[in-house]
Amino acid sequence: MTKMMIAGLGRGLLLARWCARAGFEVTALCDPDPELLAAASAEFPAARTARRWEELAGEDVAAVVLANDFDAHAEPAIAFLRRGVHVLSECAACVSEEEGRALVQAARESSADYSFAENYVEHPHVRTIGTLVEGGEIGDVELIECDYVHGLAPAAVAALTGDPAHWRGRITPTAYCTHTLSPPVLDVTGAWPVEVTAHPVGTGERPMAVVMATRLSTGALALTRQTFLQGEPDSHWSWLSVRGTEGLAESLRAPGRDAWSVRLRNEPWAHGGSLRDEVRVPESLQLYGEAVDPMEAGTARVVEAFWRTVTEGAPPRVPVRAAVAASLVGVAGARSLAEGSRPVAVPDVAGW
Repeated sequence: MTKMMIAGLGRGLLLARWCARAGFEVTALCDPDPELLAAASAEFPAARTARRWEELAGEDVAAVVLANDFDAHAEPAIAFLRRGVHVLSECAACVSEEEGRALVQAARESSADYSFAENYVEHPHVRTIGTLVEGGEIGDVELIECDYVHGLAPAAVAALTGDPAHWRGRITPTAYCTHTLSPPVLDVTGAWPVEVTAHPVGTGERPMAVVMATRLSTGALALTRQTFLQGEPDSHWSWLSVRGTEGLAESLRAPGRDAWSVRLRNEPWAHGGSLRDEVRVPESLQLYGEAVDPMEAGTARVVEAFWRTVTEGAPPRVPVRAAVAASLVGVAGARSLAEGSRPVAVPDVAGW
């Protein structure tokens, strides 16, 4: 069996379950919360447990999943890569250019691989639109828009973000841009971020939502909206729209399972003299002999890709430079917000 450690057991327990289905043996678990640790230990009773990842850093494992605090992934990722342990890191790769450079260097020098656990890259609507773009159905991408929003009540937002000791209270409003920049924008376009301008939404002292305009290396413009806004999409809080030189592809703003479907439109001049306006319904995912709910499809596919990276040497689905680039858009966006929404250059991670 291929042994694995899970660090962070909120989101990490779900990832642990999918890792076990893929073929990993979960032999080490850590989380500072004793209740989360106990719940995970009940599911994986043979695994060693600890409150801090450092206590298990010497474990004999081939891979580690980092699902700990959002803003604390770079340090353990670097430590495990230096030990030759494959890393699957969730949400934010780094919180500064210095961390990003150190992570890229560690991955370059390691015998193991770094993979970004960005499940939105593999969600059904994103995959469908990516296939349409790759197949040339809408021409060259000119404008891409993505939402990652939660329609929570004000009291619920305050409860999530009001504690400065919790990572949700520590991070900037622009930080959680990986669910918009990493999967749809960078993956679908094959581009790199060049410059970002961030605008606050709302009248509060600390904006709970932001809109970011990111210029891409292809010349396309990406408009992303994130965090606490009304109009939460049923497709795992994500909506994606891509306008190309010859058409439009966008996920439906519809309730329930229809939100995973995609509208494709080509005007008559771009499609053989006739209007094409149709809906593409993603195929259902079957994995490990069972049907996978669309809400979990992205996570299941990312874990399956990580299994192939660890056991077969397949390239990471989202490699380290793409992960760092997406994360640094949030860093540059925070600077843009602090300086009156002026454009701020994003480091050229592709050249590192």
